[in-house]
Amino acid sequence: MRYLLTLHMNPTLWATLTDDQKNEVYEGHGTFTKLITGSGEMVETKALVDPAGTKTVRVEKGTPSVESGTFVEADSFLCGYYVVDVASEARAVELAAEIPDARYTAVEVRQVIHEA
Repeated sequence: MRYLLTLHMNPTLWATLTDDQKNEVYEGHGTFTKLITGSGEMVETKALVDPAGTKTVRVEKGTPSVESGTFVEADSFLCGYYVVDVASEARAVELAAEIPDARYTAVEVRQVIHEA
């Protein structure tokens, strides 16, 4: 079963972390990536830029409109994800707890139900 593990960042919280804490997060992603690559559970991962450059596109009455900024006003933003292929939801949750961001914010675990 494949699961999407989404990472969300709160810039205000991130700004309160020390350089050592930030480096632990960065290094922790390297460690986590090695873990899931070595176990054969890694499918893919991507890190996303902060939402300052985000464009939101809507089509109303057949005409597209583009706005600067994210779709949802929120304190946190989607900053990256991992897709893992695991034997169970319990394993996906176990892996989510290994992601360093989980020490500071939530990691969402969601089963993938369709892929193209």
